[in-house]
Amino acid sequence: MPDEPPRAVPENILELRDVRTHFPIHRGFLVKRQTGAVRAVDGVTLSVRQGEVLGLVGESGCGKSTLARTILHLIPATSGAVILNGRNLGQASRTQLLACRRDLQMVFQDPYASLNPRMTVRAMLAEPLLAHRICGKKDVQGRVDELMRIVGLAPRFARKYPHEFSGGQRQRIAIARALALRPKIIVADEPVSALDVSIQAQILNLLSHLCREMHLALIFIAHDLSVVRHISDRVAVMYLGKIVELGPAEDVIDRPRHPYTRALVSAIPVPDPEVERARQRIVLQGDPPSPINPPPGCAFHPRCPYAIARCREAVPPLVPCGPSREAACIRLDELP
Repeated sequence: MPDEPPRAVPENILELRDVRTHFPIHRGFLVKRQTGAVRAVDGVTLSVRQGEVLGLVGESGCGKSTLARTILHLIPATSGAVILNGRNLGQASRTQLLACRRDLQMVFQDPYASLNPRMTVRAMLAEPLLAHRICGKKDVQGRVDELMRIVGLAPRFARKYPHEFSGGQRQRIAIARALALRPKIIVADEPVSALDVSIQAQILNLLSHLCREMHLALIFIAHDLSVVRHISDRVAVMYLGKIVELGPAEDVIDRPRHPYTRALVSAIPVPDPEVERARQRIVLQGDPPSPINPPPGCAFHPRCPYAIARCREAVPPLVPCGPSREAACIRLDELP
């Protein structure tokens, strides 16, 4: 048999280059002056390929949602660059940014809060189609019906209001709205955390199906690492505004390298009671540091069981630690 030609590597549809999002803290009554800043995102470099699902995990308050809103330019980055299809969103004009929003959509955590309670489903799905001139008024009805079928809802439900649906159905409507403009990448900020377990599985399967069928890129933000492992191609682990480990989902979760990732993975429950009782969890001491005054050197060193004096001196960069894997720890080669 002749040798098969090598597969083309998908190009990066989204690139983050040293992105920082800081919120200034001002004091004073008559004359306000900046006395500090909340470093919600503090130097993130990432790339997302066409059709790829990138899982983003970390503790509450580590900056995941802020990073998601920075990617969509809902919150402007303090520094760095968010590049979509080769265009820097921070330097784009209002007209260019409007065009970019067709390719970049978001699914929020709470489907009820993200849907307008005074609009019918048909009106909500038709609004972006008309605003971006995807189709004329005569064709809107057919496109709305198609979107409802794509997410597994009957078109007749489009006459209803959000309060008439269950949580899972509302999240399907939110996904349909995100798909209305035929985007190339969707940012899903914990889209299943507010749903029952059985409904979570349905929404996850729907997102996986849409990514395969429509060749969508997806940034999936979640706390549940087992869910992230199921749906993601790659996983990025975030701690205090920084990426501390990045790599293929199975490798990162089955064989974590960074001490923080090990602690997260050890918290995943095992369905076998005997195995669950026998295994040893890694319990981190203390609370996460404040993003207003992060510790010097490695931000994780106050809670790290492997920390040494060098960890307090310099911020460790992401370095290769295997095929397509990176981690930010100066003791990678020394850890057991």
